[in-house]
Amino acid sequence: MSFADHLPLLVLLVPLLGGVLSVFTGGGRVPWLWACSVTLLTFLGALELFSIVTTAGTRTYALGDWPAPWGIELVVDTLSAIVITLVSGIATVVTFFARRNVEKDIPADRLNFFYSLWLLAITGLLGITATGDAFNLYVLLEISSLTIYALVAMGKETDRRALPAAINYLVMGSIGASFLLIGVGYLYMATGTLNMADLHETLTLMREAEGGFNRTVLTSFAFITVGLGLKMALFPLHTWMPNAYTYAPAAVSALLAATATKVGIYMAFRFTFTVFGSDFGFLQPPNSTVLMACACGAVLFGSYVAIRQRSLARLLAYSSVAQIGYIVLGLSVLQTDAVTGSILHIVNHALMKGGLFLVVGVVAWRLGSSDLSALGGLGRRMPLTSAAFVVGGLGLIGVPGTAGFVSKWYLLSGLLSSGHWPLAVTVLIGSVLAGIYVWRVVEIIYFRPPDPRHAEVSEGPVTMLLPVWILIGLSLWFGVHSAGPVALAGEAARTLLGQGG
Repeated sequence: MSFADHLPLLVLLVPLLGGVLSVFTGGGRVPWLWACSVTLLTFLGALELFSIVTTAGTRTYALGDWPAPWGIELVVDTLSAIVITLVSGIATVVTFFARRNVEKDIPADRLNFFYSLWLLAITGLLGITATGDAFNLYVLLEISSLTIYALVAMGKETDRRALPAAINYLVMGSIGASFLLIGVGYLYMATGTLNMADLHETLTLMREAEGGFNRTVLTSFAFITVGLGLKMALFPLHTWMPNAYTYAPAAVSALLAATATKVGIYMAFRFTFTVFGSDFGFLQPPNSTVLMACACGAVLFGSYVAIRQRSLARLLAYSSVAQIGYIVLGLSVLQTDAVTGSILHIVNHALMKGGLFLVVGVVAWRLGSSDLSALGGLGRRMPLTSAAFVVGGLGLIGVPGTAGFVSKWYLLSGLLSSGHWPLAVTVLIGSVLAGIYVWRVVEIIYFRPPDPRHAEVSEGPVTMLLPVWILIGLSLWFGVHSAGPVALAGEAARTLLGQGG
């Protein structure tokens, strides 16, 4: 086997070994430099894997040379290649940003442990995306979840509310993981296999032989759907998200908002389409109706509550609730353009929201707070940071020229083509509400007098601004040069819906 053949495994082994060895890096800046090197190497491997998959097709890797379905198989198709590249790329950018923020929030003698947990969390997220085994997915989910709980809790050094936020996240996340495990167990009980491709084939034969599915399979779908709803913070199962995003260290919030919930949505795509199959009727009424209702509730509730927030971090957290609703709307419709819009929004929202949470990190590092009351006149004192928020905010609204517009355009096209005009109206209302909460912040930072407590505040350092503008700039780039991302997302959507590559 050539080096390229091992890439599906290497993009997991590099951060895994990096996380284990990070414990031994000591103090100072060495742990951060180590984490930067590991994430960059992982990203370069992910880029090469992405290039191979998009030119040569799906890549598989049998761990221990045990062929599927007997052994654990890694499977990287177009969708998983997109998500692997997204997670590793954002992890690299946020790790570079993290130094000043983490050194402020985490005691110096714990930095090596922080970056160890950081790299292990990234390993879990990448593993979820690459695995083709349902139980292995659960194991990797627990690896990422346990490390993220600890990362959120480490914010208690600067804000003690981080600890109850982490505990709440742990409780809700454990419930979600338990539901997922029970669902996978029922699937195994019904089919005798855990390999996702084999699960689909076995379920197909079962439906043909029995004229439908038995209660075990239907119960499995219910448990998995609820468990993944908790993991991706789909309304009304979102209650862990606002506090976790608000009180965690800013770098952790950015990583969590840009990658963890997106991987949760990826799991929903993978189980819904790859395991259960779009042609099996699992997303027909009443199941699809429930998903649509939750997604619409997320869009309207998340946007409305975001308008009422007094903290920039909390405003963005509730905005994420709404943006997840957009993605799930496309998933629930089973129409090619709508699913394409959902996949695009996974990427676009990750870039926009990752950049915006880094903006919160710069603001909090300079002002010591992200409360809106402290942001008066910030546009004159921190012009580059403020401009980054404006650009990212325009993307959340879906203004033409931004990546958010492209994904919402395809989502609306799919909703209207499939006759779901009330859902399309919900998307438009959500965009109007997004305009209100974005304008509320813009009005404060540009048109209100400066807060005298922060009269001497200046722009953030280049090492923090550069990662902000990399993510925000990419969201602009993909908004203008959208042909490539649209083609890839469309190919992934057609494959998921069984229409060919």
